[in-house]
Parts: sequence; C-alpha cells; structure tokens
Amino acid sequence: MNEPAGDLSDRYFDAAIGLLRRARDEEGAAIRAAAAAVADAVEAGGRVFTFGAGHSSLPAQDVVYRAGGLALVNLLVVPGVVGVDVRPATLGSALEQVDGLAGVVLDTSPVRPGDVLFVISLSGRNPLPVEMAQKARALGLTVVGVTSVAYAEQTASRHASGTFLKDNCDIVLDSKIAVGDAELSDGTVAAPFAPASTVVTSALMQAVMATAAAELAARGATPPMLRSGNVDGGHEWNAQIFEQYRDRIFYRN
Repeated sequence: MNEPAGDLSDRYFDAAIGLLRRARDEEGAAIRAAAAAVADAVEAGGRVFTFGAGHSSLPAQDVVYRAGGLALVNLLVVPGVVGVDVRPATLGSALEQVDGLAGVVLDTSPVRPGDVLFVISLSGRNPLPVEMAQKARALGLTVVGVTSVAYAEQTASRHASGTFLKDNCDIVLDSKIAVGDAELSDGTVAAPFAPASTVVTSALMQAVMATAAAELAARGATPPMLRSGNVDGGHEWNAQIFEQYRDRIFYRN
C-alpha cells in the first residue's frame, strides 16, 4: 500500500531533521575551525568568498548580502555555472568538468592571500571544485570545503589527480548527505526523491557565519553585520557598512 502524501512529507521532515542533528553533533569542531578562519580573515583586513556550482550555488549565495549576515562575504562567480538560469541548464554540469576553468576564474578575481574561500560541492568529484580548492590554496587562501564525504567513499573522482574536494581543503564540513541526494522512496515513484543537501548545507554555512560573528565579538572586534532593509533604519545601517568596508565588498560593484 502506498503512503498518504502527508506521511511522506512527515518522513521528509524527519529525514532532514535527522541530518541537521548529525551535522550539529558531528561537525561542531569543523564549524568552529571554519568560523575562526573567517574571524581571522576579517580581523586581519581580509575577505571571505563562497563558490558553488549548480544547486550547490544556493548555499553559497545564501550567505552573501544577507540580512543578519556578515557583510564581507562575496560570491565568486563562474559564468554559466552559478545557479540553473543558464540555458541549457545542463551546461553548468558540463562546465564543472572543464579542466583549467577554476584557475582562470581565480586569476581574474579579487581574491588575495589571507582570504577565505568556501568551496561547496555535494559530490566533490568534478574537476572544477577540486581545482578551485587546489588553486586557491596555492594562492595563499584558506579553503573550507563543504561536501558529502560519502561520495569520496562510494564514487570515483573525475579529476586527473584522483582526489576529491575534501582532499584539497584546509577545513572540511561534511553535510552527511547520502550518494544520490534523495531521502525518500515510494512504490508509485520510479526513482528516489526529496533531496536535502540544500537544507543541510545552508544550515552549515549559516552556523559558521553566526559562530564567526560571535568569535569576532569575543575578541573585542565589531563584526560587520548587515540588517534587513525591511526594518526601520536598515538601509541607513547597511549604507554605513558598505562605505566603511567598500574595499572588501565586491557584490556592489
């Protein structure tokens, strides 16, 4: 007998909550390490960048220009790869397998030694995220990989080195997502369904940024936070932040 739709939705919430609990309980040390790296960069006059391809770009974008977030987080854009608005949408997946693209992007970007780069890739197996991490570290950036370690254990790398994203980072945050990114199955649906990677990865990113803000405050520094433009005084507050940190914010150019 097939399950009622309500039971399936309950199962999805239960699965997502279970993954979030695992991330909270098992990734605390990595979250604190990533937050310390962000705080170090901010305190030293550096910047923070995020990158993700396809749907992995969603958690990367979620912490950029975000009310209640750190103002110095910038999206590292690879044309045709960030998001699914490119046509055809499959082009983004194809570009993830192009050798050398990451190096070109980083060489023409504003990143500099001492910055932090979050590279988000669920599988971490394609050349683009692997090379992004390798090249960024060679340039003197601290690289935080946000990925599913399960893929490195159960799939083959597509990079010439045979390595995964997790093998080329200073800090790794494991999203705990199973290979295939589908939490549910049902007899009426031909394939597993209901991905949870965006939910968990976004939570990990927000947890890092919240911890980084608290870490900066604990050090006696003022974390450069943004406020919502939909509360009184929000736009004015943000305008002051933009002016104060204009040389470290690139999403306004």
